[in-house]
Amino acid sequence: MFGINTPELVLIVIVAVLVIGPSRLPGYVEKLKNLIREVRKMASGARETIKEEAGVDIDDIDWKKLDPRQYDPRRIIREALIDDEDLDTLKSLKTAPGAAIASMMGKDSAESNKTTDAGPALPEVERLPAGQMAPYDTEAT
Repeated sequence: MFGINTPELVLIVIVAVLVIGPSRLPGYVEKLKNLIREVRKMASGARETIKEEAGVDIDDIDWKKLDPRQYDPRRIIREALIDDEDLDTLKSLKTAPGAAIASMMGKDSAESNKTTDAGPALPEVERLPAGQMAPYDTEAT
């Protein structure tokens, strides 16, 4: 509370009692009591105003669900991109990852093992004759 620990708070109360004095202490205690009542009235009034304006009961809101630490951006994007029928496949991904991915891609597990594409063709490497220096660009270095 305000960076004050218990011994410091006790010391402040003792100093306040000594400064105020025993004759004026009951009056100040009454003022403090009235101040606390007014602050509580203002807080409850603000709560009622929020309830009226928002139209939602604050006690019914699930604050844990709205906690920003619960959000996983990767999970949100994954759920947005996956179709509803792929949701069951995604759940089975934990048990059999290869079959689940193949079924999501629209392939059978037998077809997923076969490769039909040879991939991009590698460029031909041109060899220089023995003893010839490689071309050197003086402006590039």
